[in-house]
Amino acid sequence: MLKIAVPNKGSLSEEAALMLVEAGYPQRRNPRELVMLDPDNDVEFFYLRPRDIAIYVGEGTLDIGITGRDLLRDSRAAAEEAIQLGFAGATFRFAAPPGVVQDTSDLQGKRIATSYAAVVEDYLAARGIRADTVRLDGAVESAVRLGVADMVADVVQTGSTLREAGLEIVGEPVLASEAVVIKRRGAADPSGFDVFRRRLQGVIVARTYVMMDYDIRAEQVEQAVELTPGIESPTVSPLHREGWYAVRSMVPRDRAQRVMDELWQLGARGTLVTDVLACRL
Repeated sequence: MLKIAVPNKGSLSEEAALMLVEAGYPQRRNPRELVMLDPDNDVEFFYLRPRDIAIYVGEGTLDIGITGRDLLRDSRAAAEEAIQLGFAGATFRFAAPPGVVQDTSDLQGKRIATSYAAVVEDYLAARGIRADTVRLDGAVESAVRLGVADMVADVVQTGSTLREAGLEIVGEPVLASEAVVIKRRGAADPSGFDVFRRRLQGVIVARTYVMMDYDIRAEQVEQAVELTPGIESPTVSPLHREGWYAVRSMVPRDRAQRVMDELWQLGARGTLVTDVLACRL
């Protein structure tokens, strides 16, 4: 039975639960449940603090887990990424009062407040920079104003919280984070992981693409399929109406409207776009 660690709170938990349901794995209805058995899919879910998941997986207590890349790196656990899930994206950045830091070289000797001390320390060590890390638990925006640090390092989504605290983002990104599935570093894939991986990858593709159907004259078919090449190849079928063909193809969701405009100009008619609920490629 595959043992899976899942975040038990926060937006990461909500989005992970939604993806798992879309992949065919029922999730707990009571947020106080810490363990849920899914005998139909031969898996068992353990609902844990997001920061603890990498530890359990790295030690081999649980087979795999869903957490953030930032939390994985900060744990320094013996775990590695197995699947990138494409949600809960955020960027880890340095921020300081205006004029304090211009580039990476200015980090030397600074006091840097952060809740992700290992991420910061590893970044600095890789560049030969000596600075003091001030480890805080939770929000770090007030650390400079309160005099315990010269600057901060934190996960940034919009940067509005930092600006409200009188800080500006400086330097290059430290880390680009997103939700990931992790497994024990160097270990063979646990039993049942192949099925789990295929299901999640199917959901990722289904979220990324839509199915597009349209009718096009025979002489424009080649130009049309250049616009809608699909993942492998579009399906092209002759219509009862002589000289016309029906085309079906998967199109990136974020380009669907532009592709429809271009197909219309080419002469396509009867264009329909539908969601893809699940797929296997």
